[in-house]
Amino acid sequence: MARALARGWARPVLCADPVAERAQALAAETGGEALSSNAAVAERADLLVLCHKPAQLQDVAQEVAPHARAVASILAATPLAKLKAAYPDRPVYRFMPSLPVEVRQGAVVQAADGEQDAALDAQVHDLFAALGTLVVLDESLVDVAMGMMSCGPAYVALVAEAQIDAGVRRGIPAAQGAALVTQTLAGTAELLRRRDHDTLAVRREVSSPGGLTARGVDALERGGVRAAFSDALDAVLRPAP
Repeated sequence: MARALARGWARPVLCADPVAERAQALAAETGGEALSSNAAVAERADLLVLCHKPAQLQDVAQEVAPHARAVASILAATPLAKLKAAYPDRPVYRFMPSLPVEVRQGAVVQAADGEQDAALDAQVHDLFAALGTLVVLDESLVDVAMGMMSCGPAYVALVAEAQIDAGVRRGIPAAQGAALVTQTLAGTAELLRRRDHDTLAVRREVSSPGGLTARGVDALERGGVRAAFSDALDAVLRPAP
């Protein structure tokens, strides 16, 4: 996700990674600089973006907290209170992005918080809003949103794959099927945006009574598409064993 963010921002970044080659590749791609340690990044960055594993929070904070000016976290299942405890006495922000931030078409959730520094708050908000659509939610809903939009690209890719495979089974070459399905998904997303996200209206516009689309939708409903997505969200939110 760090690479997707950097590509979306399309500006030079300072970065560090336990695998030096990864940091060097990202720095070369963005015109930025790969540094030797997390602490070195924190010393020079105006905003430190945490993209490590949630379990590493305390170890990383011990290394970089003394140097960080402001912190933005994209760590899953890591609430603001825990972040602020690790990075006391400085502005801390919590975001949850989705992979399409790489092409500035991502969904980004920000955990609602009180004012910290008005000017900085606005700058950080605008930085992440530039990556697509930013929605501010009560923190109690951030993990639910994550299960919808951060995991969502994998679900959409699976849906696309299933449609392409169905077409291939009926004789459509895979490349042409992929082009048709991908454009249909992209176009439908834009149509929904322009129709104020009225999914029912769009479905009814495509589906004439007793027609082909109505039969297809009925087959998907009988196949349990709604239950499958509900189960997927429940699985994401279920505590790890």
